[in-house]
Amino acid sequence: MLFKIENKQKNVNINVYICIMNNQLAMIKGIHPGFILERELKKRSLRKGRFALSLMEYPQTIVSITKGKRKMNTALAMKIENLLGIEEGYFMTLQVFHEIEEEKKRQKTEHPDMSKLRKALFWDTEPDKIDWKKQKNTVTKRVFERGNEIKKEEIIRFYGKKYTDKVLKNNGNQASL
Repeated sequence: MLFKIENKQKNVNINVYICIMNNQLAMIKGIHPGFILERELKKRSLRKGRFALSLMEYPQTIVSITKGKRKMNTALAMKIENLLGIEEGYFMTLQVFHEIEEEKKRQKTEHPDMSKLRKALFWDTEPDKIDWKKQKNTVTKRVFERGNEIKKEEIIRFYGKKYTDKVLKNNGNQASL
């Protein structure tokens, strides 16, 4: 009977641990593992250079990772986790979540059909560098001030008629289609 109670307690502890880990991972999901490592090193008052040397790694490697300029590889992640007493696979899990987040960002780089918009409309900037989501008010206003019907239709298709009408109404421009 004692064995069953201990076994149940162990299962409860494991379930609690998994829930805590899932909540913690949910909070930091998508963050580069180097930023978490940086926080961990600061919390433990460890210097990056000395820490790197204790891992038999170049200090530049750890610095690049903590700045988010370099990926965490499996061998290094295991060394770091072992030395810091962190659960095996933690940093690689963070790396995978970070890569997923980066891929989502790459896939979301939606932009209007550039064959329908002249580059001359954006003479003061390179169209490749326009953040089409953050600068949608400016883009909409500019296209409706200077663009022809084809360009206006493309902006309406991309941002939606409701949003485009709202921007134009707020701008005092009633040139909606």
